[in-house]
Amino acid sequence: MHFFSDNATPVCPEVMAAIVAADQADHGYDGDRWSARLNGAFSDLFGTESVALWIATGTAANSIALASLCPPYGGILCHEEAHIVVDECGAPGFYTHGATLMALPGEGAKLSPETVLDRLKAIRPDVHQVPARAISITQATEYGLVYTPGEVAALGNLAREHGLGFHMDGARFANAVAYLGCHPGDVTWRAGVDILSFGCVKNGGMVGEALVFFGNQAQPRAAEAARWRKRGGHLFSKGRYLAAQLLAMVEGDLWLRNARAANAAAQALAAGAAGRLLHPVQANELFVRLSEAERTQLRAQGFDFHDWGGDAARLVTNWSQHASSVQPLAEAIRTLEG
Repeated sequence: MHFFSDNATPVCPEVMAAIVAADQADHGYDGDRWSARLNGAFSDLFGTESVALWIATGTAANSIALASLCPPYGGILCHEEAHIVVDECGAPGFYTHGATLMALPGEGAKLSPETVLDRLKAIRPDVHQVPARAISITQATEYGLVYTPGEVAALGNLAREHGLGFHMDGARFANAVAYLGCHPGDVTWRAGVDILSFGCVKNGGMVGEALVFFGNQAQPRAAEAARWRKRGGHLFSKGRYLAAQLLAMVEGDLWLRNARAANAAAQALAAGAAGRLLHPVQANELFVRLSEAERTQLRAQGFDFHDWGGDAARLVTNWSQHASSVQPLAEAIRTLEG
């Protein structure tokens, strides 16, 4: 009955068990044996040497990643509806000490290489204008669309050609990989991504995300991010509880199993909302045309969801749902008049 947000879902049993297993004395901060395993676990997952830091929230992960890539006088090329622009209360500017978010348009909240290149060409190479220093994309996007490996690589090539850092906000990264059916490395480091904010909470975690650093600058960037984490008040004294959750996700296929369940539930809902969908359903979010009266009717039946403005609603599925469990809402939408 609950489709408001995957932030509000229960903790999956495997993650809860991992938290309980970590409830014993060990070293503080990130000196424990769980935190020590993160680099290896994420390196195995992505198929390349990686450095991983646990961090409290997605907002902190995105903002600290960008602070590691962009100086205060620099600019970050991103979509105008990106989470870092719309929903993080200026945190990227706070952590970067004033970097500019260069917000750009794009269908489905996707950046295109052409739009990015046009913006780069418009920046004069003098001290009077803000120079671009990074690109940030969201995978899956704010409208639930997924960048393919080729699309990420095209932006990655642009970043490399212009000396820009490349960040991926992966709050729903697992859902994107589950949709693509590709190796996670194909849509990250092989495509030029320098830093990934790897989502955990939306995918069944309790608290905590991961920052994953790739490439020959991974170690120094991670060391700088660790200081940002401390300075920003996000260094938990009992970090093992965050590390344990991440390990539970990635040392098996839990991260993908959970995402596949959420995606399958979204497809089942999409079948019931045929003709009302405002965007293709590729991950676990649906944007559906519903009038105010129709939204009231659905809520009277016990369904909750997010009003998106105008005659639009956002429905979000999660790891704990499956195709059959969402059928009541699918049928309720199917039987709406109009």
